[in-house]
Amino acid sequence: MHLPSKVTICEVGLRDGLQNEARILQTSEKLELANGLIAAGFKVIEIGSFMSPKAVPQMADTDKLFSLLHQIDGVELRALIANKKGIERAINCKCRKVKLNVSASRRHNLANLNRTPEESVAGFGEIVSLAVQHGIEVSGSISMPFGSPWEGNIPLESVQAIVEAYLEVGITEISLSDASGMAVPNKVYSVCSSMKESYPQVKWWLHFHNTRGMAMANILAAMQAGITRFDSSFGGLGGCPFVPGATGNVSSEDLVHMMDEMGIRTGIDIVRLIELARKVRHMVGHDTDSYILKAGRSKDLIRK
Repeated sequence: MHLPSKVTICEVGLRDGLQNEARILQTSEKLELANGLIAAGFKVIEIGSFMSPKAVPQMADTDKLFSLLHQIDGVELRALIANKKGIERAINCKCRKVKLNVSASRRHNLANLNRTPEESVAGFGEIVSLAVQHGIEVSGSISMPFGSPWEGNIPLESVQAIVEAYLEVGITEISLSDASGMAVPNKVYSVCSSMKESYPQVKWWLHFHNTRGMAMANILAAMQAGITRFDSSFGGLGGCPFVPGATGNVSSEDLVHMMDEMGIRTGIDIVRLIELARKVRHMVGHDTDSYILKAGRSKDLIRK
C-alpha cells in the first residue's frame, strides 16, 4: 500500500456539523469548542458560514465568532460563503479564508441557481477579486463529483470542466465533496488519481459523508491516490438536507484514531479530541455517529 507519512485534517463540525442541529449553540459554546480544537492540534478549522441567518440560523453568529477568536500563527480559520455579501461580511470580521461551492450535478445546480456549474464558477470572479484586494484567501469546493441522486454517475469531464472554471478565476485550492454519500473506493481512487495527474498545481481536499458507511474506505483509497488533506466533523455530526437519508460527516475522532493506528501523523491529540467530542454530544443533546465514542480506542483494550 502506498500511504503518506502524514495527513492534514480540517475540522468542519462547527459549520457542516452544527448547521444541521435542532439546537442552536450559544456563541460562547462555539468559542469553547473552537479553542478546544486548536488546543487538540487542528491547524485548519471551518468556523462557520456567511449565509442568510434566515436560511441557516445556526450560523447567524459566525461574524461574532471570528471577531472573538484570536488569530494564531499556523492555524487557518475559514468559513463558507455563497456570494459577494459573504465576502463583505468576511472582510468586516477579519476572516482570512473563505470557501465557495458549486455542484457537479448540473440538474441540481440548474434547479437551485438557474446556472450551469461552470457559469456559477465564472460568476465567482468578482468575489475572488474583492477577496484578494483585502488579503483574503479563497478556495473552492465541488459537491457530488462521485455521484448524484439526480444523474447517478457524474462524468469525469464534468468535474474537470468545473476545476478549469475555478482555475480561470484564480482558485487553485479545491475540495471534492461527497455530499450525496454515493462515493465508493474504486471511483474515488480513479477520480483522485486523474485529478492529481491533470492538475498538479491544485491543492486538493476530500470531504466525505458517511451516509452508507463508505467514508473511511474512501479516505484510504484517496490516500493511495496521493491525497493527504481531509475534512471531518467531531462526533460525526452533519448531513446534507437535500439528499434523502443523508447522515453526517466522517467522525474526526474515528479518522484520527485510524491514522494513529496506521502510523500516519496528524498532529492531533486523540485524547483531547475524544473529550471534545463527548462535550459536543452533551451540547447537542443526542447520540452521535462516532464509533470511538461508543467503543473507545483500540489501545485502551490492551492490558499492560
